[in-house]
Amino acid sequence: MNLTHFIASLVLILSVSLSGCKKNGTESKEDVQPENIPAKAGAVTEAYPSNINTGFNHADGPYSYSEASADFGSANLTGWNEDRAYISGNWARATLAPNSVSNGLIAGADISDGSAYEATFKVRFHSQFDWSRGGKVGFGFLIGEGNTGCDIASDGNGGSLRLMWYNTGSRVFFQPYVYHRDMAGPCGDTFGKSYPSSGSLVKGDTYTVHLYVKSNTGSNKNGWVQVLINGTTVLDQSIRWTTNDAQRLINRLSFHNFRGGKDVAVWGSSQTSYIYFDDLVVNKVQ
Repeated sequence: MNLTHFIASLVLILSVSLSGCKKNGTESKEDVQPENIPAKAGAVTEAYPSNINTGFNHADGPYSYSEASADFGSANLTGWNEDRAYISGNWARATLAPNSVSNGLIAGADISDGSAYEATFKVRFHSQFDWSRGGKVGFGFLIGEGNTGCDIASDGNGGSLRLMWYNTGSRVFFQPYVYHRDMAGPCGDTFGKSYPSSGSLVKGDTYTVHLYVKSNTGSNKNGWVQVLINGTTVLDQSIRWTTNDAQRLINRLSFHNFRGGKDVAVWGSSQTSYIYFDDLVVNKVQ
């Protein structure tokens, strides 16, 4: 090979080599692009909040779906009935329809999956509220498949913590209403707890409710449930919510306000009644 051919060959080799380096560098940069995915994931997280803090500060009038969605920070608010939701003096008012059960404001919002959550809110019953037999009231948490409605949670795939008011005929009180793996019957477990422990709830008075839920792991009874009302401990104990780790996380905030029970003759009322709520704070602990 003469000198001219040698120099031409060397130039060709260097050209190919440099081109290959440039291409490899470009591919490496493209391989890094998936690191930008968290920005998209962040948008999803925003749709399923881990913290909520609202005082329901809106003008008096119907409480719209868009206002509620913004207050709860959730893009997936379901069951919202604008005909039964109202703002009155910066309190959110739920309407319970007459002559029926399970016919109030029964809504819920997705929250970021978590293994521990707490919620605090204020609640009061209208001065002319008809206690009837009782019903579900206020905010709560759903776990896994979120068992409610006398769907016994013994399959270990879900649970829930909500609150009831109940009228024995001689007194009216709050009681926890819990679905968990070891519940004895098909409907919610109250653990025999009530607030107040004696005497009755008072119409028009404000009660501050605090709920805490912690998931258990596997088939262990290392979960936790806690209910405090006006600073008094009503329920505070370990619990086994689920036995399926794939369904162990808390994933939904419930807002269930209705009479019942199932039998209108037992649980119903002939009059329209109102329940008011304020200062909702929800925090993901874990």
